[in-house]
Amino acid sequence: MNLSILIILIVFCIVLLILERRGVPMTLELHMKGDIKRESRWLAQWGQSVCTPLAGLLVWQLDPAHRKEAIVLVAGTLGVSTTVMILKRLLGRVRPRHENAGQFLGPTWKHANWRESFPSSHSACAFALSTFLVMLYPQATVTWWTLAILCAGLRYLLDAHWPSDVLAGTIVGWSMAWGIWRVVVG
Repeated sequence: MNLSILIILIVFCIVLLILERRGVPMTLELHMKGDIKRESRWLAQWGQSVCTPLAGLLVWQLDPAHRKEAIVLVAGTLGVSTTVMILKRLLGRVRPRHENAGQFLGPTWKHANWRESFPSSHSACAFALSTFLVMLYPQATVTWWTLAILCAGLRYLLDAHWPSDVLAGTIVGWSMAWGIWRVVVG
C-alpha cells in the first residue's frame, strides 16, 4: 500500500466533507432506465453478499493452491463490511434526498438505511474484494480496479451516497484489505 496515496485520499475526503457541509451541490439526480439501469445495478453489487462468496468459491475451485487466500478474501471482505456497518451506526449520516441530507446525526444501533450513508459499504467492499484479487491475480489488476471504481462511482451516480461517503468507503476497504492480506497471508 502506498502511504502517500492513502494520505492524499484522506485529505481529498476531508475537502469533500467540507464542501458538502457548506452546501456545494454534490448530487446528480440522474434517472437511468431500462438496460442501463439493470446493468449498472449489477456492477454496483461488486463486493457484496453474492459477488464476494462467488469470487471466493471460484478461487477455491479453480486455484487449489490458494484455498487459504480464498478464505481470507471472503472473511476479510466480511470484516470490512462489519467495520463499515459499525461506523455507519456510530456516525449516522443522512443520505442524499432525505430530510437533513448530509448531516451526521450521531450513534444509534437501530438499522435505518436513510441515515447510514458514511462511509459507503458498497465502495468499501468493492475495494476490499478487488484488493484481495489484485494480490492473488495481479495480471488482472486493471479488471479488478475497474470493477471497484465502477461500483463506487455508481453509488454516487445513483444518488445513494455523497462523494465523501464513496471516497471514505474506498479508503476503508482498500486499507483494511491490504492490512489483512499482509498480516494473514504475508
